[in-house]
Amino acid sequence: VQKVVVLMEHTAKDGTSKIVPQCTLPLTGKGVVNRIISDLGVMDITSRGIVLIELAQDVTLEQIKAATGVELITDRLEAA
Repeated sequence: VQKVVVLMEHTAKDGTSKIVPQCTLPLTGKGVVNRIISDLGVMDITSRGIVLIELAQDVTLEQIKAATGVELITDRLEAA
């Protein structure tokens, strides 16, 4: 497989982020995800970190930052 894309809800039912700095569950593969598409936006996993590519309709930058458990790199989005 050349690229792995994960489709998911951005947060758990209790509101906590599913995108976290370190996984606490058993892993079947480490460092294999290239892109995350959630209900809040699209993010690429890069050597720099998680780069926000696109916001979902009616979602603000502040909302996705608050709902994400790691810092998002937003330079690509802000340049558009």
